[in-house]
Amino acid sequence: MSRFDRTDYRILDELQKNARLSNKELAARVGLAPSSCLERVRRLIERGVFRSFHAAVDPRSLGIEIQAMVSVRLQQHSRDMVTAFQEHVLRLPEVVAAYHVSGENDYLIHLAVRSSDHLRETILDAFTTLPEVAHVETTLIFDHVRSEALPNYRAEEEVAGEEESAG
Repeated sequence: MSRFDRTDYRILDELQKNARLSNKELAARVGLAPSSCLERVRRLIERGVFRSFHAAVDPRSLGIEIQAMVSVRLQQHSRDMVTAFQEHVLRLPEVVAAYHVSGENDYLIHLAVRSSDHLRETILDAFTTLPEVAHVETTLIFDHVRSEALPNYRAEEEVAGEEESAG
């Protein structure tokens, strides 16, 4: 991926914090003309820097009363088994996210369900019935918070590099 300049990084930071900013407001925040800002955003989208834009929705407004993390350990770690399991998981409507991880378990799966009965049925039907699953452990999520933005280490590296070049 080619390098970004400070303005690109400022655009990334601002849109991570609020993807609903109008182009005019974004341009003002990063110090560009609206037409230049729009072109930079389009270029970032074309390069795949922005994967998608999201709306944060209150889970209860969708009938979600319980969220849980499910730790899954597979019987084997063949590529075919891992791929098949991941495809299965992503087809489940209850799955918010799936993380293939290292350690004692192979997957952490974030579920959103209507009730404790719905959680139990999902675990039994979608995980414990699979022959490739060796172990399942469920942890309830009491609260869920996220940072507004990912840390931008590349911008820090470039600023440090610029300071070294100038000094």
